[in-house]
Amino acid sequence: MNADPPADSDAVPGEAAGTGTDTNIVIPVTDPTDMPADIPVVTSDPTLKLVSILMQYPTTALFDGLPLLIDTAAQAPRKAREHLGTFLQWLGYTAPDEVARHYVNTFDLRKRCALYLTYYRYGDTRNRGMALIEFKTAYRTAGFTPDEYELPDYLPMVLDFAALCERGQRLLHGHRADLELLRRALEDAGSPYAELLAAVLASLPGLGRRELKQVLTAWQSGPPTEEVGLEPFAPPEYMNGYGRPATSSLQEASR
Repeated sequence: MNADPPADSDAVPGEAAGTGTDTNIVIPVTDPTDMPADIPVVTSDPTLKLVSILMQYPTTALFDGLPLLIDTAAQAPRKAREHLGTFLQWLGYTAPDEVARHYVNTFDLRKRCALYLTYYRYGDTRNRGMALIEFKTAYRTAGFTPDEYELPDYLPMVLDFAALCERGQRLLHGHRADLELLRRALEDAGSPYAELLAAVLASLPGLGRRELKQVLTAWQSGPPTEEVGLEPFAPPEYMNGYGRPATSSLQEASR
């Protein structure tokens, strides 16, 4: 879907508006039930998996599966359930084409709302390259292969990973500041998607003093830019991999 950017927006570098996401977010290399004992599968709280689905481009399959998503949200802990309920109410009462337009205007055309966890704090600098390697290493160490069409810090993929194993949750815990930055950006943009970030944060420990300082500093300065002459440490495909295939859907993810 094509949409004109809002006057106060900035398109995310390399992002094709409205292209959506791939259905297979994280592909297990081995059967999840046969994982090592130190990587238990997380199944009790549906919040992370649910938000992983809802943060993807809103296809017809998403709206077809809305009753199931609402039932699943009812099983989440109270604080998360309230935020999920608010978002799902908006989703249910808003026309699909309007939801899709809002998604594109928010995530594809606003840098501060990019769905890449490390972008807000690091921009496209070599510090971000190091952070991306951390994500990729975490996936592979836990026995998962990340979607090759996405950067490893793509939020729906990180949430899917965290919903599957404790190692993924530890990765998410380590980036609470980045989640808070995205939540603030979405709230500042008046987006209902801020409720989904609030639901995720409600399931995590609160920000410590050091993390809060990181948030305040990054919020005031915005995403940084690379200094002239510095080469990123991450491979080029991870620094420039914003493009996503246009043939995506949520059919598998929303089952």
